[in-house]
This record gives sequence, C-alpha cells and structure tokens, in this order.
Amino acid sequence: MSLPASTSAPITIQHLSSPPPPSLEATTASWTSSIAYHCKNSRLSKAISQFTAMRTSGVDPNHITFVTLFSGCAHSRSHGPLIGPSVHAYARKIGLDVSNVMVGTAIIDMYSKFGETGLARLSFDRMVLKNKITWNTIINGYMRNGKFEDAVELFDEMPERDAVSWTVLIDGFVKKGKYDLALEWFQEMLHLGTAPDFVTIVSVLSAVANLGSLSLGLWVHRFVLMRGFIKDNIRVSNSLIDMYCKCGCVELAIQVFDKMPERSLVSWNSMIVGLAYNAHVEEALSYFHSLKRDGFNPDSVSFTGALNACSHAGLVEKGLELFENMKEISKINPRIEHYGCLVDLYSRAGRLKDALKVLDEMPMKPNEVVIGSLLAACRDCKDIDLAERLTKYIYDLDPIGDFNYVLLSNIYAATGSWRGASNVRKKMKALGVQKRPGISSIEVNGVIHEFVAGDKSHSDAESICLILEHLSDEFKICGHASDDIFSEACGFY
Repeated sequence: MSLPASTSAPITIQHLSSPPPPSLEATTASWTSSIAYHCKNSRLSKAISQFTAMRTSGVDPNHITFVTLFSGCAHSRSHGPLIGPSVHAYARKIGLDVSNVMVGTAIIDMYSKFGETGLARLSFDRMVLKNKITWNTIINGYMRNGKFEDAVELFDEMPERDAVSWTVLIDGFVKKGKYDLALEWFQEMLHLGTAPDFVTIVSVLSAVANLGSLSLGLWVHRFVLMRGFIKDNIRVSNSLIDMYCKCGCVELAIQVFDKMPERSLVSWNSMIVGLAYNAHVEEALSYFHSLKRDGFNPDSVSFTGALNACSHAGLVEKGLELFENMKEISKINPRIEHYGCLVDLYSRAGRLKDALKVLDEMPMKPNEVVIGSLLAACRDCKDIDLAERLTKYIYDLDPIGDFNYVLLSNIYAATGSWRGASNVRKKMKALGVQKRPGISSIEVNGVIHEFVAGDKSHSDAESICLILEHLSDEFKICGHASDDIFSEACGFY
C-alpha cells in the first residue's frame, strides 16, 4: 500500500480556482487565518481556493496551514475524501508529513475519520517523530473504526501511557457498545496505578448507565467522591444523573442534582429526560418548567423529554401545546425525535388517524422508531388496515431489519389473520431477514449475566435447569403453570 499522490477524481490543489489574495501584503499567518475561517464554517472548497491563491501569490504555507486544511478535510464528508489526499500529496512533497509531528498527526486523524485506517497506519509508521498525541490519535482511529485488536496492539507498544491514552481505549469501547470491555480496561487502568481523569470517569459512567448496573454505579460514585472528581465538575455530576436514571434510581439522581453547586442546561435536560424515561411524569414536567428560573431556556432536548413525559401520561393536549410552543415561542425547528414523540403521543391515546397524519406530513422521512411506535399501537388496537398501510414505510426504510417485520407479523397473529402472518414471514425469508434472538440480563453480586433463548453456553446452565424444574414443581402444585411452559424453559438448557 502506498500513499496516494492524488485521487482519481479531477479535483487537485493545482486545478482549483484562485481568487485574489485579501491584500498585497498578505502573510502566511493572514492566509492561514482566512483558510481556518472557511474550514470552521464548513466551506472546504473556499478554503482550498484560498490555499491555491496563497501559493500562486508566492506565500509559502507552514505547518499550521496544513494542520488547518487536514482538519477541514476530516470534517467534510462530501469533499474531504477527494481533496484530503491531494493536500497530503503536497505536504509530502515538501516533507512536512513525516518531519512535523503536528502535520503527521493531523493526517492520521483525517484518514481515520475517512475510515481509511490502512493509510492512517502507513502515515503513522512513516513519521520520524511521534508524541503521545500521535499515538492516541492512531489508537482512537482504530477504535472508531472497530479495529479493536489493532488498537490494543498499538496501545501495548506505546512507550509512555497516560490517563488520556487509557481513556481513548475505554471511551472507544463505550462508543461501540462494548461496555463490559470498557469496564475491564478501567479496572486494568486502576490496577496498574494510572490515575483516571474526569473524562475517564464520564466514559465509565456511560458504560455503567448502558449496562443498567446500579451496584457498579454506586461503586463508581463512591470512587468519584473519594477522588474528589465531583467537586465543581458539572460533567461528572451530569453523568451521575444520567447513570442513576438509566439504572432506575431517580431518587439518587435527584440527590446528585440538588447537591450541585452549579448546573448547566445539560443538568436540567438529564433530569427531565431521565424522569420521563422512568415514567415520573409530573416531576419531569416540573423540572421542565423550573429550568427557566435557573436562567436557562429549553432546547430541543428539553422539549423531547417533556414530550415523552406527556406521551407516557396520555396528556395529549399538553403535549400538543408544548410542540406548538417549541415552534412558535422557542423558535426551535422540530426534528425527527419531536415528530416521533408526537406520533407516540397520538398512538398511545389510540388516535391512530392523527398519528398517521403526522407521519405523512412530517418534513423528513420517518425512521424505524417512529414507524415502530405506530405499529405497536396498531397491535394494541388490532388495526390491520393501518398496519398494512405502514408496510410501504417498513420496506423503504429498512428492508432487512427484523423488528418491524416481527411486529407486523404479531399484529396479524393477534387478530387471527394467520395468512397475513405467514405472508410476512415469507417476505422475511425472501429478503433474508432473520429474527434476532432477544437478550435478557441479570446482575448478581456485581456481575452481569446475559441469556439468549436456546443458549446452552452459560457456565451454570445445569444448576439453572435444576432450579427451573424445582420452580415448575412448585408452580404446578399451586396450579399456576402447565408442564409445557417449564419443559420449554428447561429445554433451552
């Protein structure tokens, strides 16, 4: 593999239009400032035009110029992958890609964000000098692209690791849904004597929140208090609130919130969303109306939480009022999650025609969550006609996703339309859609155990089966269960 001197596309540095320089006395710093302005405002083509004009006017770019351009390319999904390699080719021509650590690191970051980990690694290997930021950048690139083994291998080779290096790994696992691995690496970090920083703690709390492990959350909270992370650190407190809400312990979330010496809008939103998530409707709406007294205006997240609360409580008119206030008073353009709340609001109230009207008239395409909300209402109301009308959305959105197909099949089955259910399953088979097994989990003594229907791999499968058989006998004595239920359960093991 070799680094590209240019791309196959016709866009190159030399061929881009060259507007006149901002002044006759323009310097490298002034040109770079102009380029940075356009990159910051997502005008990469304009930035490249300025770069071309800079060169044709006889002003040489420096390492800051290239770092600015590579950053601009990295954040432009449309033009970045086309233009970035050409900028790299020019930097390579003058040797800055290997001799300057800032330029080399920016190149690694750019290719990583393009998903080109091979080119990122090649750039890394060619660099003469590397610092911890360079190592962390390539490891972060591997983690972002799911190359966990490569990331860990490089991590082990690092000449010097600090809290940031560990956090790159931990946060990378969290963002990819590998929460158990994130916590294992956190334990390893502590075991080897590296002190975490507050960013590490935020990532760890996110992992705990997604696992829903209250005992682990309490342990991390104690650790945070012992190390003094919570003092005057709003982000850690916000993460604790989010964690406790996701673990179903809103009382402790409220305690954390009440003890905060200073709060941000995120603090209020975490409470509103968390309370709504746990069906504490009145409290969620109370926090929503109280945040203004703390000097904040509700944003789109605030309204999402409040609308969810109204949906769970069946407060249709209140929800509609909030939706209108969001548009007319707060001047917030509704996003798909807000329209989804509106669909859910109507659906839970049994007003399926109103929900469908929102679905048909919303300015963006509905996603699987919005469709699933209305389909679930069709199941509850046994409305096959509407469910069939929604199939066009299902096929267009996610033709190989299993959730809504299964839901549609269950709607047919619930109304006794076995032919309809059979047709859906045939459609799934023709498209290669397979129903993913549901996963259940339980926390025992701080350890989370996952179970999948039909899975016999659990180390305690034999004793689990014995307990099921014992429960079967007890239930049958009480007349509460048939032989078939527990025979099927034991059959899994």
